[in-house]
Amino acid sequence: MALLALCVSLFAQATVPVVHSDSVSVPAADAEDESDDDDSVEAPVEENFEVVATPLVKGKTGILAIDTLPVNEWDIPTERNSLKYAMLFSLLPGGGQYYTEHYVRGGFLTGIEGLLIYDVFFNRSYQRDRLLDRARPFQDSVLYFTTKVLEANKNKASRDSIATYHAKRLEFLERVRAQSDKKMEQEDVRKAEVAWLIGVHLYGMFDTFGIWYNNNYRSTEYRDMKTAVLWGLLPGGGQIFNRDFGKAGLVYMGILGAIASVSTSQNMVNYYLDRKHLVEKENPKSEEYDRITERITYYRKNRNTYIWGGVLIYLYSIADAAVDALLSDFDNPLHMAVLPNFNGGAQALMSLDF
Repeated sequence: MALLALCVSLFAQATVPVVHSDSVSVPAADAEDESDDDDSVEAPVEENFEVVATPLVKGKTGILAIDTLPVNEWDIPTERNSLKYAMLFSLLPGGGQYYTEHYVRGGFLTGIEGLLIYDVFFNRSYQRDRLLDRARPFQDSVLYFTTKVLEANKNKASRDSIATYHAKRLEFLERVRAQSDKKMEQEDVRKAEVAWLIGVHLYGMFDTFGIWYNNNYRSTEYRDMKTAVLWGLLPGGGQIFNRDFGKAGLVYMGILGAIASVSTSQNMVNYYLDRKHLVEKENPKSEEYDRITERITYYRKNRNTYIWGGVLIYLYSIADAAVDALLSDFDNPLHMAVLPNFNGGAQALMSLDF
């Protein structure tokens, strides 16, 4: 009998309260004993308490421990959070990242920009000076045999002598042109590297601003996908709409580098086309003519590759803007939260906005 009374008592204590508009009451649980002795459990004292009726805010769970969690380690706020100093330091390669205590990103930017600066301003200049030094003896030889040809014509020398001088002149002239072609190709690479250097530095500045912005104004609010796509029609506009300033810098870096590379490749195509027309008049069956034709094909392929690369970067930026907008509140804990259920127990809530 005592065991049965204990079970009835535990069942009465586990009874779930019923929520009313003004108060919550717990009814008494009556237990009847099948035996001769009737035991009853007194109802607990009725208690009144207020039910919080504040709805959950979009992007918040109402649970302080969850709402204050950092979204990811990429944008953990730092003590150095001045926009003025961050942008001033960003004028140096990786300086903005160092100031905001993102040392890994700063190291990558410093290394990449340092290599590009060395190659553009030191290595390419050194290679150009070497080519000029190699070309000077050939230029002097061309001038020498040109003078010999003119003197032979003036003195009415034999045709064999004039032909010999002219053949020597053409031989050294081809060597001068070969050095000139190498110089033009290196200049083409140097201009493209300058554009990529500007693009990388631009990315560093955008990334610095993005770090500062996310430290102060990061939000998991949902953003409209259609609006993001419309903004994405402008290069980098979709990323700026989604407040992904670092990605916007990457888009501008890629498009700027692609445009510069297309321009320099087309310049080389035009240069070799002029050379081809000149060689056609002199000796269209020479090895130089075949080499020039091959270089024209090479630079045309490079130009087309960079054109397609720029188009793909643009299309990717639009798709990236749409996906980021669609998943803009994916990090929101409200998407997957365990909430209390007043009918008893707990319930898992998951939502996905479209």
